[in-house]
Amino acid sequence: MGQGILEPGCMLGVLGGGQLGAMFTGAARRMGYRVAVWDPDPDAPAHGVADQSFVASFSDAQTLEAFSRVVHAVTFEWENVPADLCERLEHCRRVRPSSSILRTIQDRIRQKQFLLDHSLPIPLFTAIDSPLQLAEAVRSVGLPAVCKTARSGYDGKGQWIIRQQADIENVTQMLQQLGSSHGRWIVERFVSFEREVSVIVVRGENGETRTFPVAHNLHEGGILRLTQVPAPIPTEIERAVSLIAEQAVAAMGGAGVFCVECFQTANGLLINEIAPRPHNSGHYTLDACTVSQFEQQVRILCGLPLGEVRLLSAAAMVNLLGAEIHTATTGRGYRRLTAIPGAVLHVYGKRRVRPGRKMGHVTFLAERSEEAVERAQWLMRVLSSTEDRAPSYSHLL
Repeated sequence: MGQGILEPGCMLGVLGGGQLGAMFTGAARRMGYRVAVWDPDPDAPAHGVADQSFVASFSDAQTLEAFSRVVHAVTFEWENVPADLCERLEHCRRVRPSSSILRTIQDRIRQKQFLLDHSLPIPLFTAIDSPLQLAEAVRSVGLPAVCKTARSGYDGKGQWIIRQQADIENVTQMLQQLGSSHGRWIVERFVSFEREVSVIVVRGENGETRTFPVAHNLHEGGILRLTQVPAPIPTEIERAVSLIAEQAVAAMGGAGVFCVECFQTANGLLINEIAPRPHNSGHYTLDACTVSQFEQQVRILCGLPLGEVRLLSAAAMVNLLGAEIHTATTGRGYRRLTAIPGAVLHVYGKRRVRPGRKMGHVTFLAERSEEAVERAQWLMRVLSSTEDRAPSYSHLL
């Protein structure tokens, strides 16, 4: 609905009230917009910073009517919001990205098939709709393999690595215990990669595209732990990553902020997954760029020109997971952290602390990438309590 520019004072709607929704809200309010957040969780961080909050199930018809009345345009902070809800909102309001793009991306099988149909490089995969098909699927893609739920699942959840024949029966039993509610799974050839990299691509209504610097990502247990920018890769690989990401987003059409995650392998690049929203690996843009991924999200939603993308500083971002938020924000740890030049702390304000839950992050800014990474590694040592227990990433960076 509508292609005109939305001016400051308009109410922007966001589906999902986690930290990404809160960061979007902060960017929008700084630019003079009001924000309405719809999230079923009353403790969702974005409720605390929004102009108006809707706390109800995404299937609630009355809330849909009330929400659509007050907002001028809608975006989302999570790819698992119902695509049907976005489609209903599209009948009366601008929604970016569109519900059709959301449908393609939120189903891993549909997403992978879309990329394959557009000749974009992806790991070998096959789809199954019964746990009893797992053995044949693994034979098709080869060992080692990884099985993922087709829908939902994030931060390593809903994924099982199959390294040997004995694992097949164990994973089959796990899938059977989950029951039919999970429906379908995707089985992929496990990729032996040199690096995991990602890039934030933003695309306007007219096809105008901006690409942020490529980031190098390190994960622990499927959860992003450290992001380094600029990525320590040759210029030609950085260009190749950006080109593949731009091609993937262009193929989808439409407008929005997208994160394209890739594996850098000995034989080239493979697209892992695409997120139709700002991404954890793009949080460095809040502090190290002329315009953040969240301001770009506001600009696209409001029909504004895209902002200039320029890296102002090398950066390394560390996620604060679970109880690590207490280590980083209390006592000696907090004093030491805030004394480090270039350290920028972001606390999400989540009330419930759970193991592995993203509670905040710290971005370290420095003139040289090596300095930023050294400071990030210091924090990870502190979070691990003792230096000898801390993981070492120096050989990867």
